[in-house]
Amino acid sequence: MTNDTQSPSLTDGFHLVIDALKHNDIDTIFGLVGIPITDLARLAQAEGMRFIGFRHEQHAGNAAAIAGYMTQKPGICLTVSAPGFLNGLTALANATTNCFPMILISGSSEREIVDLQQGDYEEMDQLNAAKQYAKAAYRINKAEDIGIGIARAIRAAVSGRPGGVYLDLPAQLLGQSLDAALGKKSLVKVVDPVPRQIPAPDSVKRALDLLKGAKRPLILLGKGAAYAQADADIRAFVEKSGIPYLPMSMAKGLLPDTHVQSASAARSYVLAEADVVVLIGARLNWLLSHGKGKTWGAPKQFIQIDISPTEIDSNVAIAAPVIGDIGSCVAALLAGLDAGHSKPSAEWTGAIAERKDKNLTKMAATLDQNPSPMNFHSALRAIRDVLKTHPDINLVNEGANTLDYARSIIDQYQPRKRFDSGTWGIMGIGMGYAIGAAVTSGLPVVAIEGDSAFGFSGMELETICRYQLPIVTIVFNNNGVYKGCDANLNPNVKNDVPVTAFVKGARYDKMIEAFGGIGYHVATPAELTKALTEAIASGKPALINAVIDEAAGTESGRLTTLNPKSGATKK
Repeated sequence: MTNDTQSPSLTDGFHLVIDALKHNDIDTIFGLVGIPITDLARLAQAEGMRFIGFRHEQHAGNAAAIAGYMTQKPGICLTVSAPGFLNGLTALANATTNCFPMILISGSSEREIVDLQQGDYEEMDQLNAAKQYAKAAYRINKAEDIGIGIARAIRAAVSGRPGGVYLDLPAQLLGQSLDAALGKKSLVKVVDPVPRQIPAPDSVKRALDLLKGAKRPLILLGKGAAYAQADADIRAFVEKSGIPYLPMSMAKGLLPDTHVQSASAARSYVLAEADVVVLIGARLNWLLSHGKGKTWGAPKQFIQIDISPTEIDSNVAIAAPVIGDIGSCVAALLAGLDAGHSKPSAEWTGAIAERKDKNLTKMAATLDQNPSPMNFHSALRAIRDVLKTHPDINLVNEGANTLDYARSIIDQYQPRKRFDSGTWGIMGIGMGYAIGAAVTSGLPVVAIEGDSAFGFSGMELETICRYQLPIVTIVFNNNGVYKGCDANLNPNVKNDVPVTAFVKGARYDKMIEAFGGIGYHVATPAELTKALTEAIASGKPALINAVIDEAAGTESGRLTTLNPKSGATKK
């Protein structure tokens, strides 16, 4: 006698997580394997997804965040429980603050053990720890809920104001079995996760009426404008209106920095003198002195385009809020610029042009100097001239002086090509952003790093070499934080080192050579030009150790007001 009854085909939590991600066109995971997610990463790779393994979860999270910024799809970071989750939490908080869509997925201990604090392996209440640093946080407890849980996380990450989402996967969830047919039916394809939010017609009219009465108008572009990918309409609005514009650092390249209407070289003047300012994807936070104080000079009126109504009036009164997605809002304003629209007066544009010419001439003279050893200006001049011939290269930039000077010296010609420490001013984004940008775009990356900033993520050079990514890292080596020539102030330990000092003469180029990459050690602009040109042409992982005058830096870069000094004297 034979038994014709067949066992039903089964699936499990591991496969359902992968199937749910693939079902929503997510094909890459950034992370670091370990208990309980190693097999999840293995199976993802076996199922055709790309898994980029890092040496530290924070940098995997940063890679996921920048991938989200570039694509408008949530970047995925996968970590182990507790310590791994906490390492990824910094990147999650940074993504939320910067409005980058990202999902941090972490394995976790079982709820019944965590809630009774019974001392499980890496026991931690991760869900509640994540809530205050994420746009949303969810836990999935049943295999049949994996499809809807991942769908909720995706929609939360990208809809409205984008941000970081935490998704908690207890270990026992991954091993749960489910009928394969039921599992397939449980998957959810997210439909229209970022619906257009059309601005109210009266808000558009109010903004246009205010703009018509402006004598010294200014457009200020933030990274939200770059994220929106409404490049053509933004450029058309700027050019049709004739209004000077000022890009924030990650909005550089929406229009070429060499555009005639760019007011970057007269930044202080236009912020102080403008009477009506149009904010497109920019927030009046610390990066813009909260919209008040000496930076802004005489009183002015603001038109603010933002998808979040609660952003309006966050620091100063907004005369004309325009609420909606940036693409729809800019399109509406552009359509409302009638043929009779009068462009800004020659008095205003001429005054800006005069200051631009004066400042650019002064900057050119500084850049033309060739001190020995190199300073920030001469080194960045060499980099600027090479990158000008490669406008499609992604640029990552962090540090104090390294960030401040590069932002004003190196021009961008295409949108979403510059990635830096952004709204939170966070250090350590360098190698994570570089890897995320290289993997996502398939294009070369040049990361310009202060030696202090590089130290946060330098071990990811091994990751870069392991995946043979076309990333050139340039370390501005001046032997310390801000500068390397401070004195030891400890009267009790005479051979101690200053609080800002590093090992003098460090050879960061040897680090990448240890992993099979190409190292360069340069001390002049000519040597830097040659090394960067060769490194880009090679398409291989490379690091240039650029020796900078250790006395060239300034305390805190341009943020001296945020780093108060003691006025006390010892008695």
